[in-house]
Amino acid sequence: MMPMKIKELSASMILDSKGRPTIRVDLKVNGVGTFSCAPSGTSVGKFEVQAFPKEGVEKAVIVTNKEIRKQLVGLEIHELKEVDYRLRSIDGTSNFSRMGGNTAIAISTAAAKALAYIEGKMLCEYLNENGKMLLPFPLSNIIGGGRHTVGDTLDYQEFLVIPTGARTFIEAAMFNVQVHKEVGNSIVEKHSRYVLGRNDEGAWAAPLKIDEALTLLSSAIEKVENTTGIEGKIGIDMAASELWDGRRYEYKKEKRLLETSGQLSYISELSKNHDIIYLEDPFDEEDFDGFAQLNDKLGGKLFVVGDDLIVTNPKRLQSAIDKHSINGVIIKPNQIGILTDVRTTVSMAIRNKIVPIASHRSGETGDTSLAHIAVGLKCPIIKIGISGGERLEKINELMKIERTIRPPMAKIR
Repeated sequence: MMPMKIKELSASMILDSKGRPTIRVDLKVNGVGTFSCAPSGTSVGKFEVQAFPKEGVEKAVIVTNKEIRKQLVGLEIHELKEVDYRLRSIDGTSNFSRMGGNTAIAISTAAAKALAYIEGKMLCEYLNENGKMLLPFPLSNIIGGGRHTVGDTLDYQEFLVIPTGARTFIEAAMFNVQVHKEVGNSIVEKHSRYVLGRNDEGAWAAPLKIDEALTLLSSAIEKVENTTGIEGKIGIDMAASELWDGRRYEYKKEKRLLETSGQLSYISELSKNHDIIYLEDPFDEEDFDGFAQLNDKLGGKLFVVGDDLIVTNPKRLQSAIDKHSINGVIIKPNQIGILTDVRTTVSMAIRNKIVPIASHRSGETGDTSLAHIAVGLKCPIIKIGISGGERLEKINELMKIERTIRPPMAKIR
């Protein structure tokens, strides 16, 4: 194998889809130049690695262009983990607080892209370990609330659709596009004086309550099912840590105060009344037991998914496995900081029959790496918006992967 050395490394500040600063890393291995941009979240789990040093993005750029560059340029590498482990060593903290997890994931991903190119592979092929890749089903935010939406907003963060009956990725993507449009039309009909707007992730913002949103989304899915012959299901991201006050879940718009048992009963009622297949973060980010109760009750019918509970961390995933808390887990690469650890978490989930769900963040960039991570690591679902250029870039990349290497669609049930 020819020697591969990191020849150049530099970082710069860019703006994400919310107009907030984040980081871009440009890297050259041998003669191959690549780049990667890190997204950032709004609803951030407290167990995530630190996105940037406490001084912010500018400090991360300085650290990269001085200290990290000095230690990585000239490094001979044969595989990605050599870069990733060096990054952990350089940072020296448990949560990437010196360089920032966003800095680490941008360097890690840029290195993976370069190594893939040198081997004559797409990034998804390089990340794949056993030659079998799968196209994920897109899970798209249609109606928004919570911290992603400003104004007269719903208590829950996201009301989503997943086209469970789609046979190809392009068919799945077009189903979600049509549901998004249908919901927009329905909101205008229902609230004729409301100025229709979109939130951080391109989902519709509307003065609805939870049952209204679910009914409206169900109706839109049914209409699209009738015209396409494809079945679709509902998902909800409850982001319940945002509702938890330490004792109860406070629903400000719904005017509800629920203890854990009441939360369990309410969620069970919603799932009974609506065609829901996906429930994300239904309890606080420290409540493994609450998740376990729900998983025991409904896990055979739908996905009980941990995001803030797990934060792509294999140690926290192991705790969830031990307690049977979840049957689905969100995978956000910048929550953990390096692709090697992302792969570890995904592999652990698959071994334990927990569905890994590759996910965007509210502050996105045009980087399409997430599409390749989902395909290469065999995540059966990708949580990605169906509106907004930075999200559609990833949808379009998945369609390109489908055309180019033709992996089959995953199975989700």
